[in-house]
Amino acid sequence: MSIFSNKNILVTGGTGSIGSGIVRKLLQYGPKVIRIFSNDEDSLFYLREELQDYTHLRFLVGDVRDKERLAMAAKSIDFIFHAAALKHVPLCEYNPFEAVKTNVLGTQNVIDVAMEEKVEKVITISTDKAVNPINVMGATKLLAERLTTAADYYVEKTAFSCVRFGNVLDSRGSALPLFEEQIKKGGPVTITNPDMTRFVMTIPRAVELVLKAMEVAKGGEIFIFKMPALRVGDLAEAMIEELAPRYGYEPGKIKVKIIGKRLREKDDEELMTEEEAKNAYETEDMFIISGAGNGYGLEKASGIRYSSGDGILLTKEQVKETLGDVLHQRGL
Repeated sequence: MSIFSNKNILVTGGTGSIGSGIVRKLLQYGPKVIRIFSNDEDSLFYLREELQDYTHLRFLVGDVRDKERLAMAAKSIDFIFHAAALKHVPLCEYNPFEAVKTNVLGTQNVIDVAMEEKVEKVITISTDKAVNPINVMGATKLLAERLTTAADYYVEKTAFSCVRFGNVLDSRGSALPLFEEQIKKGGPVTITNPDMTRFVMTIPRAVELVLKAMEVAKGGEIFIFKMPALRVGDLAEAMIEELAPRYGYEPGKIKVKIIGKRLREKDDEELMTEEEAKNAYETEDMFIISGAGNGYGLEKASGIRYSSGDGILLTKEQVKETLGDVLHQRGL
């Protein structure tokens, strides 16, 4: 990761789970400055308190919808990690144009200021919900991907690329903190459908791969991280068995309540369509979709879609091991 040494870096959405994880990891690589850009004043305050010993951090209140403010944040920047987004499916569904303003117009603002400042590389962080989208959030993130990869055709100076991954365990708004709060209260743990499957990874793993994508990006790619998948029912049961004793309950006393699917929610998620797989190449950690062809000397991918419902799912014991890793990262 020597590419980050003595560089100026901007992280939009820099106080979110992934954005702040990127900031903390980048500190290991000796950047000249990191600008943390967020519209969440409280989160900026608490992250500033946590990282107050680092004098090369800049905490900027702003919104990617505000191009003028974003342009100020991007002055003399070398790399942009674009993590700012509206991410909650139901909220985006009932506030669709707000999702458009942040996820689509905000992404175009990032692209415009990156071109103006001749930024070296931009990585837009996307989601599995952008694949064959059936909801507003997924559709706006698909547009954010297309805007980013299309921008790479227009300029030679800046490389624009995307990363795409599924659910990040313990991130804000994910199932894990919701289930934990319900277990704290003695249940019930509410799930939409126990047979629903989802791709999952931990925050450190997601951050590690985002930085790797920035390092190897040439421009125009979508990097798709290989992720294990699980049944939501297994996750709920594993969390009850692991966490109930910590909060003074017997696991058998906490019930699981099935509440039915939310509006426009999929049973399974996809990380890559069959059509995309035709232009995909493969490494140990990821697939790389590249419209420019194989510039990496890699093996061609198998040419099949990558769905959470198609492969071998984590067993409940493996889910417990993953939860153990998450709890260990928290110091529990």
